[in-house]
Amino acid sequence: MLLYFLYPLRDSFHALQVFRYLTFRSLGAGITALVICLALGPRFIAILKGKQYGQQVRDDGPQSHLKKTGTPTMGGILILLSVTLSVLLWADLSNSYIWIVLASMVSFGFIGWLDDYKKIKEANSKGLSERAKMTLQTLFAGALIAVLFGVMQLDTHLNIPFFRDINPNISYGYWIFAWLVIVGSSNAVNLTDGLDGLAIGPIMTTALTFGIFAYLSGNIQFADYLFIPYVKDSGELAILCAAMVCAGMGFLWFNTYPAQVFMGDVGALALGAALGTMAVITRNEIVLALVGGIFVLEAVSVMTQRISYKLTKKRVFRMAPIHHHFELSGWAEPQITVRFWIISLVLAMLGLATLKLR
Repeated sequence: MLLYFLYPLRDSFHALQVFRYLTFRSLGAGITALVICLALGPRFIAILKGKQYGQQVRDDGPQSHLKKTGTPTMGGILILLSVTLSVLLWADLSNSYIWIVLASMVSFGFIGWLDDYKKIKEANSKGLSERAKMTLQTLFAGALIAVLFGVMQLDTHLNIPFFRDINPNISYGYWIFAWLVIVGSSNAVNLTDGLDGLAIGPIMTTALTFGIFAYLSGNIQFADYLFIPYVKDSGELAILCAAMVCAGMGFLWFNTYPAQVFMGDVGALALGAALGTMAVITRNEIVLALVGGIFVLEAVSVMTQRISYKLTKKRVFRMAPIHHHFELSGWAEPQITVRFWIISLVLAMLGLATLKLR
């Protein structure tokens, strides 16, 4: 929005030339998202407390978590609001990719809101059934994929890191693959959101990494030099990524141990879907599995636990997702969180290293 109001005045005010640069607008979006989140946070938490929108804790989980019952949840709304307002202010609103990722974030956030609201109203930790949740996710992801590949004709060559000459065209199979990435990413982030501050750290490192990938993919010179797919206009997504990183910082101010507010499914499902959608647009889905390795680990631990118990009636982990296994093994909650953050940072650096190892 600011681009349309201020950039046309550049001849009269030369300083407004900076609005043409993605780097400047990304920085502006990040600062704006951080300020909005920090400014609205206390009032937003007070509203959640007033409405008694408190967390419902599993009674079969770690006993230390029972004291968290009643802590305000749905804090993800604060992140989504901060990101959306910031992007609307700083991004080029004629860019289709901006609207697609925002649509992904908001639609999956709606699913998360339904899930959180049902938990609160029914005073249990179950929420929406897995079938209902998956049906809604499939409908929303399917609509996004139809626009990307059916209307915008996004390339269907699979980009494989480390092998610049291997990029098979999987045609309509890419639609299914993209569905797996978006829905899988959304649910994996949701599974990670089980300890104070645990999910938001990897979300920030992953968003920062994909902000860099989006910026490079949208520049034909950088894309050719680094042998990565050139996706015209995708660079604008760097603004959205910057907003996501800094809104995450603002939220972490209130979500760090001991948390004053929880993200809830409304935030985890939304941000996971947004990251998955950006990975599909920039054609870095496999890199997402590397950079978001913490999310993958959490999801795989749950699947492994379920399969093992169904087949052998034995559990591989003391409890899944795996962060609960470490918690029951004696690790303190902040210890698990910080160590997972460290792993996430290392994975982000490895993901960025794929830019040169091609």
